[in-house]
Amino acid sequence: MTSDEEEQLYSIALTMIPGIGHIGAKRLVAETGSAESVFHNRKALPGIFPDISQRVVDALDCPQAIARAEQELDFIQKKNIRCLTFTDDDYPSRLRECEDAPVVLFFKGNADLNSLHIINMVGTRHATDYGTQICASFLRDLKTLCPDVLVVSGLAYGIDIHVHREALANELPTVGVLAHGLDRIYPHVHRKTAIDMLENGGLLTEFLTGTNPDRHNFVSRNRIVAGMCDATIVIESAEKGGSLITAELAEGYQRDCFAFPGRLGDEYSIGCNQLIRDNKASLILSAEDLVSAMGWSISSHPTKTENVQRSLFLDLSAEEQKVVDILERQGSLQINALVVEANMPVQKMSALLFELEMKGVIRVLAGGMYQLLN
Repeated sequence: MTSDEEEQLYSIALTMIPGIGHIGAKRLVAETGSAESVFHNRKALPGIFPDISQRVVDALDCPQAIARAEQELDFIQKKNIRCLTFTDDDYPSRLRECEDAPVVLFFKGNADLNSLHIINMVGTRHATDYGTQICASFLRDLKTLCPDVLVVSGLAYGIDIHVHREALANELPTVGVLAHGLDRIYPHVHRKTAIDMLENGGLLTEFLTGTNPDRHNFVSRNRIVAGMCDATIVIESAEKGGSLITAELAEGYQRDCFAFPGRLGDEYSIGCNQLIRDNKASLILSAEDLVSAMGWSISSHPTKTENVQRSLFLDLSAEEQKVVDILERQGSLQINALVVEANMPVQKMSALLFELEMKGVIRVLAGGMYQLLN
């Protein structure tokens, strides 16, 4: 077994240890360096984490969890499913920065989970003609304005499945985040769409095979939908619903949230209208609105003279220069996009942006966008 497979094995096993949870598991892996180290050095954990209970330390001595992890690893290898551990370079970097990110994900497909532009589109399971028409027109126009965008949803009835199908129709990669293992598709009637998504997108889950699509799993699934994206877009929602939970999670992760307004009194526009009224989502009417709000429009590239002037009069570190080069190529970007482009932790990126702002190299625009000063 390779070192990567060892880490995958212990990451899977860690998810089955009672009393740890997502936040605890992430903390253990971050402090010890790997899931494998968590198990092999369990007796030393109280010295690293004084508040860890002996019950958790004892629970890590669990041959049954290792055996179950071996079964899961065997299954995913046979089915050509990728196991993305928390320390894997291909793990969604935006999600990694969320406190309750899972330590392991299972992915089947060909999408880049660290694409420069990623959105999720969610809504009611009882989509109306109004909602489905929004899905169609929005994604058609978005394909023209931002052709590299990755579109995420939950493969559920209603808005979710329309989002996936319209993304595929417009040749946009689309990923479905599941509330169960990759040994099944739920609902089964969406199986053909799910198979099509494997050719341009994929299916993602944190759940092991044999996991049923129980109600609480959908709430857990929603945090991945929100956390792995730059923005959440709510198409239609009743007064209560899973899409509103996703919007709240997005707000907690400091992600942008948008909602399409609806006619007063329409049952499946109440949730969107309330999000807008309560300033929990920005009103959106078109793909142009999204691209503008996110600062994804292509700006003019600085001239060679401007580049030379910057390098002559500024003393930039190699990492600062890397950020400057990215902004020169891409125009204005949010910190999440910069983290992906530069492949560095968000904390380090925040420090670099602060230094560059103090040096008068960049400025912060509305919506948390960073742009080079001319």
